[in-house]
Amino acid sequence: MSSTPLALFVGLPNPTLSDDEFALFRETNPLGLFVGRRNLRDPHQAKVLIERFREAVGRDDAPVFTDQEGGRVQHLDAGPWPLFRSFGEFAELARRDFALGKKALRLSSQAMGTMMTELGLTSGCSPVLDLVFATTSSVIGARSFGADPDFIAALGREVVDGLLEAGNMPVMKHIPGHGRATLDSHKERPVVDATRELLTSTDFKPFVALRDTPWAMVAHVVYSAFDKDLPASISPVMHDVIRNNMGYDGVLVSDCIFMESLRGTLPERVRQVLDAGFDIALHSHGTLAESEAAAKAASPLTAAAQKRIAAGKERLGTLKVDVRQAHAEVEDIFNSALVA
Repeated sequence: MSSTPLALFVGLPNPTLSDDEFALFRETNPLGLFVGRRNLRDPHQAKVLIERFREAVGRDDAPVFTDQEGGRVQHLDAGPWPLFRSFGEFAELARRDFALGKKALRLSSQAMGTMMTELGLTSGCSPVLDLVFATTSSVIGARSFGADPDFIAALGREVVDGLLEAGNMPVMKHIPGHGRATLDSHKERPVVDATRELLTSTDFKPFVALRDTPWAMVAHVVYSAFDKDLPASISPVMHDVIRNNMGYDGVLVSDCIFMESLRGTLPERVRQVLDAGFDIALHSHGTLAESEAAAKAASPLTAAAQKRIAAGKERLGTLKVDVRQAHAEVEDIFNSALVA
């Protein structure tokens, strides 16, 4: 096993790590693991799975990510875990009472971050900073705070800071913005034809405002004003736009390479992401054979990516809130606001 991890997240089909998967991960040393609800049954099982992956790669701080935004995108939605509200709901509260909305969102983020950190999860890949319009693909919907870039940035800040305080890594997505896409990049290749000036003054703004967020996930969306052919996640041009025009110097991980906006075999998709200059390719699920193929295509993390990852870890706090109590307090805020 190389001492430098591969620039790759792998996924699993089951809630346990098989002996063959353990052996593959020990041999190939992927950077991290991505888990979904298929892998998460209860706290004990989740902790065992996470610990076994880290044992396989020989790093007790190997990142383990999931999708845990709140609303319809929360993979910790079984067993004893509380259900969290969507960003759209927090946005509605903030439109009625901005200070109260921010307070509730900060507390909810601290609770969610504490819950994940206690399980051993590094990140819930949040917040979503995409704008949403009447024409936006339904894949975004209530995952977004709305259409106002400044409003999105203000609420996104509460999520970023709340998660960091609780020792959980925020990942802003989907940079540089999925909101003008009318197609679902899980199923098709969206093309956004907005001008550079419009994108810079709207969709890009929340990401620029929160460019100190340690990690960002890159959209599988074509921005034709910059690159007529390739989605941002595999475009060297868009890599330069994000790094230079938008000034983002954190860790850049692709959205899941299984999504059908990308084309070619799984190994080809891994190479497309890494050859474009992005730090990490995300392979969020799949079989043993698919993980092996992805690992063979991946290269080791660059020195620059390792430095970015280390810098992000230094930002993590140690706050631990009572998850149930904080969640109940957030619900009380919403219930009181509805009565008012």
